[in-house]
Amino acid sequence: MKNFRLHLTLIIIVFSIFISFIVAFFDQVKLKNRLIEEYESKLSATEDSIIDSLHTIDKAYMFFDDDIAQKMKKISGDLLTLYEKNRDFDEWDFQALKTYYGMDIYIINEKNVITHSSFHEDVGLDFQSCCTRLSELLDTRRIEGVFVDDGMDIQQANGGIKKYSYAPTPDKKYIIELGIELSDGEIFKHFNFLQLKNELEEKYTFINNINIYSRGGNTLLVDSNKREEDIKRGSKRWSYFRKALESGEPVEVKGKWHDLDVTYRYVPYEATEKRGVSTNRVVEIVYNDYPLNKELVDNKKQFVLQLLVILIGAILLSLFIARWIGRPMFLAFHDSLTGLKNRAAFEDLVSDQLKKKDVNTALMMIDLDNFKLVNDRLGHSEGDRILKVTAEAIASFLSKKDSAVRIGGDEFGVIFANIQVEDLKKTALGMLNLMEQRFHDLPEEIDVSMSIGIAFADEQDNVDTLYAKADSALYRSKNNGKNQYHIYGDTE
Repeated sequence: MKNFRLHLTLIIIVFSIFISFIVAFFDQVKLKNRLIEEYESKLSATEDSIIDSLHTIDKAYMFFDDDIAQKMKKISGDLLTLYEKNRDFDEWDFQALKTYYGMDIYIINEKNVITHSSFHEDVGLDFQSCCTRLSELLDTRRIEGVFVDDGMDIQQANGGIKKYSYAPTPDKKYIIELGIELSDGEIFKHFNFLQLKNELEEKYTFINNINIYSRGGNTLLVDSNKREEDIKRGSKRWSYFRKALESGEPVEVKGKWHDLDVTYRYVPYEATEKRGVSTNRVVEIVYNDYPLNKELVDNKKQFVLQLLVILIGAILLSLFIARWIGRPMFLAFHDSLTGLKNRAAFEDLVSDQLKKKDVNTALMMIDLDNFKLVNDRLGHSEGDRILKVTAEAIASFLSKKDSAVRIGGDEFGVIFANIQVEDLKKTALGMLNLMEQRFHDLPEEIDVSMSIGIAFADEQDNVDTLYAKADSALYRSKNNGKNQYHIYGDTE
């Protein structure tokens, strides 16, 4: 009974822990996925906010910059007239022209190099080297020979946000480029994505930095004092930056930001209405996984704690359940007096054994001789003691793979798994000798002994036929004088 209760308890504990672990595991996975989804959702919201801001400012400029474009066209006409009068740019006073017109002036030669400008930092800038697409576009505009204005772009040297226009000279040798600062304008103040950038970086602690880059990898910022470094050509970031720009799909790469492990995410941006190459930009979002990883670690700790609570609860509950239902379940398949398996379990045991192939199965039937005299003369208490002694004696001869059963009254059965004839004979003799010793203290007039019948199963046998053979052998033992064994099929 104790072994059965222990086995039952262990089974319930294992089952409870298994079910609880599965539930807790899926809850943990569900929470983990939710944390990751929230993290990705915040990143996506950041990306969408920046892209929407860029679209808004582009649309605002497209709506309000007609007047600027007309002004740039008129100024370009004035400068082309001046070129017809004096083609020696060395004699032009570019600073005076900037002061008069309120715009920077650039002279681009046939090799697409800025030779003269009111913005000295850009003199010598070679578009063929830095900006291939723009250089190709300049060649086209030089051939077309008409005035063109672009949308928002950046100043190469300091990152200032400007609007540019291009007017080729009649001889196609030069392009007169104008640039007007937009950063201080009212439109930019109302649609400043840099303010949004700062708000997002402050709102989401996992976002380290947000930048906007032109096609050439130059930062698009108003405040030059806070300007981030341009993306260097040939660097690891440059290759991924260009990949995003050319594929039109977001690209990510691991890297360092101020000695912190981060991910650089490059999101391509294209204005609704294209104007030159300035409308193609890339949003760079620098973010780290530390807040997410911390939450995931906390989640794992919670999972482990939950498992410990479940384990303790499962053990306590299993002990209670095993104690509550253990005995009824045990008695359903065991004899309450001897502790052996009962008749209800007998047929299943024999049937299961017969299903095993290439196994030498034997059934031993045991019956106590003159047992009725014990109950009649010594009382049922003594009879119960004799049955217990018999059960203990039988069990002492069995291996772990064998099974003993109290079929009913003073009748017992033993199912032997894979036993040889000689070994079974020795077992039967051992049982008979042991029982003679155990019954030695009974009164002389009560001659209690044991009769044994044995049958080996063949391929055609089932539970009923094997039982009939063993019972026939038992009957033969009793007819031959009792206190002996007989094997079915033996002629002796």
